[in-house]
Amino acid sequence: MTTYVMKTIQSVDYQAAVRALVLPLVAFVIFLSLWNFSAARIETSLGQVPGPAEVWQQATNLVAEHRAEREKEVAFYERQEKRNQAKLAEDPAAEVRIRPYTGKPTFLDQIITSLLTVFTGFLLASVIAVPVGVLSGLSTNIYRAINPIVQVFKPVSPLAWLPIVTMIVSALYVTDEPMFSKSYLTSAITVTLCCLWPTLINTAVGVSSMDRDLVNVGKVLRLNWFTKVWKIALPSAIPMIFTGLRLSLSIGWMVLIAAEMLAQNPGLGKFVWDEFQNGSSNSLGRIMVAVFTIGFIGFLLDRGMLMLQRRVSWDKDAVLR
Repeated sequence: MTTYVMKTIQSVDYQAAVRALVLPLVAFVIFLSLWNFSAARIETSLGQVPGPAEVWQQATNLVAEHRAEREKEVAFYERQEKRNQAKLAEDPAAEVRIRPYTGKPTFLDQIITSLLTVFTGFLLASVIAVPVGVLSGLSTNIYRAINPIVQVFKPVSPLAWLPIVTMIVSALYVTDEPMFSKSYLTSAITVTLCCLWPTLINTAVGVSSMDRDLVNVGKVLRLNWFTKVWKIALPSAIPMIFTGLRLSLSIGWMVLIAAEMLAQNPGLGKFVWDEFQNGSSNSLGRIMVAVFTIGFIGFLLDRGMLMLQRRVSWDKDAVLR
């Protein structure tokens, strides 16, 4: 009987694994087939819409361009080192310096820039939204006070925020030796303004919905306000907080592309805009590489937040949803 049960369980597990692997694979093959069939029949001002093979070729070209640019960078610094060594050999007191490499950022460089920008905006939003959400969840008066503000600004498009942020950054961020470029700050602040609201709302809902028995225990133990928040409110609200964080990060990643296009911050958004303006025969393929890259990175960011939630939360099944 035990052997039969074990075989049944193994069979079920095997079938589930096959479905989990085969069904997405079949769907992906169908998607590629439809894409290839449709692309061959659509002509644009830049030529035929690229199919999967052409897009893959452009992806390999972008990687090759990155490697070539890194080789040029290494050679640039090696030439300076040799020149400086020759100067010092002639005159040990000579002043030498290393000029920074100012080559064009590659596609992979722009991916890194976009990730740094979105994490900057996301962290700023989280630092603001979580405490305000906790206060709103604990106090009905605070919630009533800020709720109209949230409802008014929540639906505002990043395209509306961007001109305002650009002017404010230009007016306030005036320095001869800036640590960050204005375009970077503009994009990051725009991301912050657009991904504040999901985290704030979900945190407030999570804190306000905590088990009343836990609240009563805190009163019996005469816990101070900070201990009650740290030991009761936050642990109870963590699943909702992470739901808000996941939504905020997804929104921030989508907002970033539009912000980089308009602010001309050297990230994926600017890459897409530059290729569109370039109008070469390879532009469509490169734009589609960027589209798939944006989608794949967005997927990885969401999975990463789920893994983090599973590590810090009591909701261990969160990663399965």
